[in-house]
Amino acid sequence: MEAKVATVSQINNYVKKILDHNIILNNVWIKGEISNFKHHYSGHLYITLKDEGAVLKAVMFRNSAQSLSFEPSDGMKVLARGRISVYEAGGSYQLYIEEMIPDGVGDLYIAYEKLKKQLEEEGLFAPEHKKPIPQFPKAVGVVTASTGAAVRDIINVITRRYPMAEIILFPAQVQGTGAAESIVRAIEYFNTSGEADTLIVGRGGGSIEDLWAFNEEITARAIFASKIPIISAVGHETDFTIADFAADLRAPTPSAAAEIAVPSAIELRNRINTDCNRISRNIAGRIEGSRLLLQRFKMRTPKDRIDDYNLKLDGLLKTVESSLRMKLMNLKNTFGETASKLDALSPLQTLARGYSIPTDSDGNVIRSAAQMEKGMEFTLRMKDGNTNCMVKGE
Repeated sequence: MEAKVATVSQINNYVKKILDHNIILNNVWIKGEISNFKHHYSGHLYITLKDEGAVLKAVMFRNSAQSLSFEPSDGMKVLARGRISVYEAGGSYQLYIEEMIPDGVGDLYIAYEKLKKQLEEEGLFAPEHKKPIPQFPKAVGVVTASTGAAVRDIINVITRRYPMAEIILFPAQVQGTGAAESIVRAIEYFNTSGEADTLIVGRGGGSIEDLWAFNEEITARAIFASKIPIISAVGHETDFTIADFAADLRAPTPSAAAEIAVPSAIELRNRINTDCNRISRNIAGRIEGSRLLLQRFKMRTPKDRIDDYNLKLDGLLKTVESSLRMKLMNLKNTFGETASKLDALSPLQTLARGYSIPTDSDGNVIRSAAQMEKGMEFTLRMKDGNTNCMVKGE
């Protein structure tokens, strides 16, 4: 029996299909230490993950690498999620990384994903629950630490853009034990007091541990339950917390949140000036048009106006005469048609064709010979006159 012979490409392709169809290997978390790290000019990352007993080649393509919140380096312990497949040309299997986080925050990240999924299923992130942000707030409540860059940035931006808005700061603990409870108390205070039209809840950037108060369930539920619209402003542009998803609007930074919360007074002033100029031009144009119309009327004498009315009256009379002529013509046509129909049905037309009509002495039409008797006198009506007759025989 002749043995089957396969090419190298066929073998590599076969093994690749086996790995690609393995459910476990299509989405797996792997823990290891980075070595042989290379950041290619294309943006792809090439990595070897290792532990005490083995190594595993890995690649992270640019699209996935752009979402990293840290800079990988040799010796760093990480958790990488991706799929195992075969690189056919090289004849080796490797991990295609889609997500990577520093080891040590793995438990927090897993808790984050679990809570995010739970709250999303409950509908806390649904668009239909999002409240609109007021366009012209009288007061903006700020929930953040009383010191630091975040509160300074928020105050500076609001003061510069919309100085007529009052800024009410509720100092809150935004990091460490008790931070989530502190944030919740601040949100509840504003909802009870009604002092603010809009709330900014956030802090500056930090690690996942630093931002964890904004990933707590009680924080997310307090934001969702707030009657006052909330803008979340947690960390940097690449940081996403559960508070961001629960809020009515997410801002990438505290400064951006302040810009969203209030309009620009300068832009409003320019818009008002533009609208005023446009309205003024429209009013001036209407006044000028009315003035010209009035001037035209003033230039006309009473005789001119009477002549105009006479012309209009002549036009109306012509219209009435034309309508009457048309109506009379229609009536004549109708009368002629009716007369023709009556003439066709007239007994005189029957007599004209040579027929005659017998009537008795009382003028009744004799319709049958049985009505006549010998010696009976009757009248015979013809087309040109009548003649008296007598029945001579039966």
